[in-house]
Amino acid sequence: MYESFAFYLFSALILVSFSFSVLCKNALNAVSALAAGMVFISAIFFLLGAEFLGVVQIVVYTGAVVVLYAFAMMFFDTSKECEPKSSKKTKIIVYLLSSFIALLLIFIFLAPIYSAKQEVVNSTLANLGNIEAVGILLFSKYLLAFEMCAIMLLVAMVAGIILI
Repeated sequence: MYESFAFYLFSALILVSFSFSVLCKNALNAVSALAAGMVFISAIFFLLGAEFLGVVQIVVYTGAVVVLYAFAMMFFDTSKECEPKSSKKTKIIVYLLSSFIALLLIFIFLAPIYSAKQEVVNSTLANLGNIEAVGILLFSKYLLAFEMCAIMLLVAMVAGIILI
C-alpha cells in the first residue's frame, strides 16, 4: 500500500516538474524543475529496490543538470523574463508532450509482458557476478524505468534547445 502510494506520488511530481521545466519562461526556474524531476526519478528507483541505479541517477544525471544550471546562470540574464514563444514553438512542445504520453501508454500496456519474464531472469541471476547481474536487471526488470528516464532526458534536451 505504501509503495504504490509513494510511486503514484513521485510519478505525479515527476510529470509536474518536467512539465514545468518545459513550459516555464524563466530558464533558471526551468533548470531547477529539471533537477527536481531527476531527484524524483531516483526516488522511484529507490522504491523499486534498485539503490545502485538511484545513486547513479542522482550523481550522474542530477549532476549534469546542476552543470547545466551553472551554464544557464552564466548565459542568461536572470533579471528579465524571456520573450513570449511563437505559436510554432508551442506546437512543437504540444507534439512532444503528446508523443511522450503516447509512449507512456505503450509502456504501460507492455508492462505485463515484461513482468511475465521475471521468473526466468531471477533464476539466471543466482549464477552470475555483480556486474552481470546489474546489466541483466537493468535491461530486463528495470527496462521500462530506464527507457522512461531516457525519454525524459530527451524531452528536457529538446526543451533546452527550444529555449535557446
